[in-house]
Amino acid sequence: MEFIDYYKVLELSKGASTDEIKKAYRKLARKYHPDLNPDDANAQRRFQEINEAHEVLSDPEKRKKYDKYGKDWKHADAFEQAGASSGRGGFSGFGSQEPGGYGGFSEDFGSSGFSDFFEHLFGGAYGDNQGSGVRFKGQDVKASFQLPIREAYTTHKRTLDIGGKKIRITVHAGIEDGQTIKIKGYGQPGVHGGPNGDLYLTFQLIPDGSFKRVGKNIFKDVPIDLYTAVLGGDITVDTLDGKVKLKVKPGTQNGEKVKLKGKGFPVYKEKDVFGDLFLTYQVRIPESLSEKEKALFQELAKIKHAT
Repeated sequence: MEFIDYYKVLELSKGASTDEIKKAYRKLARKYHPDLNPDDANAQRRFQEINEAHEVLSDPEKRKKYDKYGKDWKHADAFEQAGASSGRGGFSGFGSQEPGGYGGFSEDFGSSGFSDFFEHLFGGAYGDNQGSGVRFKGQDVKASFQLPIREAYTTHKRTLDIGGKKIRITVHAGIEDGQTIKIKGYGQPGVHGGPNGDLYLTFQLIPDGSFKRVGKNIFKDVPIDLYTAVLGGDITVDTLDGKVKLKVKPGTQNGEKVKLKGKGFPVYKEKDVFGDLFLTYQVRIPESLSEKEKALFQELAKIKHAT
């Protein structure tokens, strides 16, 4: 397995704080998101690496194992148990090494995928028929799932087909674009009776041309005709929660904004907590007028100039 320097992926130093990791992840995830780079295979690969790096470094226990064991961090528990049972009390000297260079042991991997040192310590990489073997958790699996923004507005059930497996999951309202959830036990099978790996599912929200989501708030442009803008009147506006009636005040200007409190996006896993919906009025000027309409506008202009 090729070693990936998660700190380098997030453009951080090894001593980065939790807040620095979070900020770096958000910045890079936005930059390399597949929606913004639809035809860029390199950007998609970077996006996957960024999510993987964040998943490890944002978890204190996983980060500790990664700092100590590098690319083999997922097998840290097995290594330490084996070291303890052999009287070594763990792998001495590993903590002082950089990830991927363990205590001076070279990474001379055979067909089993493990170094000779580990094969000797464990009695064979996967154990043998005469020994108990070492139980390893199966590899985790990463997948992405596209979800229209309107469907992310409500909590609902979905059936996914991941590698031929049908998985029934609950999608909670308010899930974020780029958010990753863990589905326990749906990764690769374990070795020698070890537990299955987990499935890490990253959501990619499909934008809606009518709505722009920023966190828990939603922004929408609403066209109104000139006459309603000038005289005022009632309009019907489509929201993610259904249609609502609004009163437009007389003299409404182009670009004027109104806020509908609580009509924004739900907050993930927080019951009955919503953002707001911000509407921007776009006043439409008539493009073609009849002769009668032109005459009326000319009369209005005369009245206006006379006052």
